[in-house]
Amino acid sequence: MAETKDIVQTAIDAGKFNTLAKALTAAGLVETLRGKGPFTVFAPTDEAFAKLPTETLTDLLKPENKQKLTDILTYHVVSGRVTAADVSKITEADTVNGQQIKINTTSGVKINDATVTTADVEASNGVIHILDSVLLPPAASAVGA
Repeated sequence: MAETKDIVQTAIDAGKFNTLAKALTAAGLVETLRGKGPFTVFAPTDEAFAKLPTETLTDLLKPENKQKLTDILTYHVVSGRVTAADVSKITEADTVNGQQIKINTTSGVKINDATVTTADVEASNGVIHILDSVLLPPAASAVGA
């Protein structure tokens, strides 16, 4: 049976992506991720966002930091539908923000330093892989530092 909810609604319904939903809204990316796709989203949970220093997250959600927030969020998105089976065959992927993420499948699945805790959450316009940490693109690593 095909999933009828888009990526955004699937994440909201899961109940553990409130911070991600708030960040997507602040960055103006909700409509994009409700689009046709397909998209692959590496979605950090609320617990993953909680690992960031509070002031970092507060700072990123400010309107003047919209571009920085957008850069971080689009670093979690890959164009196309990349399932767990596909991930096991590749070592890197190009993100929507133009930078690459590293994929390591030696012991579970790691995206850069984050672990995929749940793979292949189906949505009508792509697939979600749930992460235990927020991915920071190399240029954003100094955020809040």
